[in-house]
Amino acid sequence: MIKQITMSTPEENFKALGLNLPPAPAPLGVYKPYLIDGKYLYVSGHGTVQDDKTLIIGRIGETINMEDGKLAARQVGLAILSTIKTNLGSLDNVKRVIKVLGMVNCVPEFEKHPYIINGCSELFAQVWGPENGIGVRSAVGFGSLPDNIPVEIEALFELV
Repeated sequence: MIKQITMSTPEENFKALGLNLPPAPAPLGVYKPYLIDGKYLYVSGHGTVQDDKTLIIGRIGETINMEDGKLAARQVGLAILSTIKTNLGSLDNVKRVIKVLGMVNCVPEFEKHPYIINGCSELFAQVWGPENGIGVRSAVGFGSLPDNIPVEIEALFELV
C-alpha cells in the first residue's frame, strides 16, 4: 500500500518517509550513471545498493521471495534517488517521472514482474506524488542480471 504524503516538495515528501539514501553508486563499466539532455534526465540501470555499499543478491523465485523482491526494487529506487540528489543537489530539481524500465532476475516460471517493480514505482509516487511520480513503465524478466542482483532499474525524468 502506498503511504500518502501531503507535503509540498519531493525533498519534504522523502524526508517524511523516514528512509535512508544509500551512497550513489559509481559506474563499474564504461557508461555514465546519468545524462542530462535539455529538460530530460536519463538514469542508467541501477542495482540493489544498500547503505553499506553491499548489494542485495539473489534470484526471484529461487533464493528471494516476491515480498523481498519488491523491497529490493524499492532499494534500487533509493539508489536512483541518491544519484539524483548527489548529482543534481536536490530531488526538487526533478519535475516528474516519465518512464521506468524494471528488469527482474527470476526463474523462467515467474510471472509477477510488475509486482516486484512496484517497489520502486510506489517509492517514486510517494516522493513526487501520484500525478508526477507515476510515469509509463515496463517490467520484464531476465535469466540473469549483473552480480546476480534481483532487480535492475533505469529511468527517465523531466527536470524542473
